Amino acid sequence: MKRISIVGPPGSGKTTLARALSERLQLTHIELDRLFHMPGWQPRPRDDFRALVTEAAAAERWVTDGNYQSKVQDIVWTRADTVVWLDLPRRVVLPALLGRTLWRGATGAELWNGNRERLGSLLNRSPEENLMLWCIQNFPRYRARYTAASTAPEWSRLDFVRLRSRRAIAGWLAGL
Repeated sequence: MKRISIVGPPGSGKTTLARALSERLQLTHIELDRLFHMPGWQPRPRDDFRALVTEAAAAERWVTDGNYQSKVQDIVWTRADTVVWLDLPRRVVLPALLGRTLWRGATGAELWNGNRERLGSLLNRSPEENLMLWCIQNFPRYRARYTAASTAPEWSRLDFVRLRSRRAIAGWLAGL
């Protein structure tokens, strides 16, 4: 494993696993959210985002975390050798996402490019502004998307690792 793409719903642990893999396997960590979100949570223009991801993915050894299927999956997966799909149940993901959002909002922790999560976002009725709503509405889509991709002929050369629990993630990581 030299080029790994970690995918799954928000709150599943993509970034945490990417950091651990980066350390353990000496891989460059490419955080797709960091490349996509400009200051003020403004999305980077599509062509600029694709150019940044293309440049990062040209490296010999890396791990990415994030989905962005319609924007850059073709770039990442064309270079990747492994896709790690964190397919945890909602009952695990949603509390983790809520806890993470509350912690980030309460501490004012900077994420990328000066952006911070706001506690008020949890009250917003727009899924684009409320990550909890986004996750609830799109959760089935993540499972359908990666189930289809894991058997799609165009991605057959990729090693798909589907992990369905925190214990499975820990065991897989420990076995590397």
